[in-house]
Amino acid sequence: MPIAIISHADCRKHHMGEFHPERPERLDAIQNQLISSGMDFVIRHFDAQLADKAHLLRVHDRDYVEDLFTRAPEDGVVALDPDTLMMPHTLNAALRSAGAAIQAVDLLMDGEFKSVFCMTRPPGHHAEKHRCMGFCFFNNVAAAAAYAMERHGLERVAIVDFDVHHGNGTEDIFRDDERVMFCSSFQHPFYPDTPFSTDRPNILNLPLPAGTAGAEYRQQVESEWLPKLDAFKPQMMFISAGFDGHAEEEMAHFRLREADYAWITTELRQIALKHAEGRIVSVLEGGYALSALGRSVIAHLKALLGN
Repeated sequence: MPIAIISHADCRKHHMGEFHPERPERLDAIQNQLISSGMDFVIRHFDAQLADKAHLLRVHDRDYVEDLFTRAPEDGVVALDPDTLMMPHTLNAALRSAGAAIQAVDLLMDGEFKSVFCMTRPPGHHAEKHRCMGFCFFNNVAAAAAYAMERHGLERVAIVDFDVHHGNGTEDIFRDDERVMFCSSFQHPFYPDTPFSTDRPNILNLPLPAGTAGAEYRQQVESEWLPKLDAFKPQMMFISAGFDGHAEEEMAHFRLREADYAWITTELRQIALKHAEGRIVSVLEGGYALSALGRSVIAHLKALLGN
């Protein structure tokens, strides 16, 4: 069965400055690796739809959503925080990113695909109910998970975030919703330096020290996450797929490699096959070393396909 990839040209138009790490070339690096990988025969491409406000209001406060629409500039740049900037194409790109994740849910529920990768930007996992931060405007994976529960009646969904930074926004949105099991592994101490839960059964945080490499990472995931995810029996698996824990990244200090991303994807796929009819929505988050990003995404996609 092929894998669906959802993207859109609008996602390349959002540009926060020449030296900003979250830049359009990230998508080009992935696309180049897709072409050279020879995976074309197992991939179907879709243009991302635009999320509407109703989708966003499931996970964000109305005042916050309205404020982002109001502050979107027609020219120039608006700084929402030191790292998160809006320019004339930002709002559309953010709506495409959230819309792609929602669209992915429908593609899976229609039964034509078992897995969908949202090759979009800006990312989303730092966006909380009431604020943006860390390059993120709308919480794409959270909007999709909420949509899956409301529109398709799913009672249990899992979100696994293996970005090197804590998925504080996703935790903020779902910490009190026991229909959602949220697993986040991250370098600690490190950005965003926000408090994280240690006492909620549906929140499984995995803070790990700088220098964590594949063997240590796999052991922690295997002991701390996999049995609990299996017991939870999610009806759909969501992945916040951040690849900035790669050893070639200069902005973080994990030592992961492509094989480690393939390993965790394979483990999550086995749980999805057992409990969720194989349904996985994977949403791009971080990853800023361009060559490593492209290679890691290919390893991730091959594992989603079962290769």
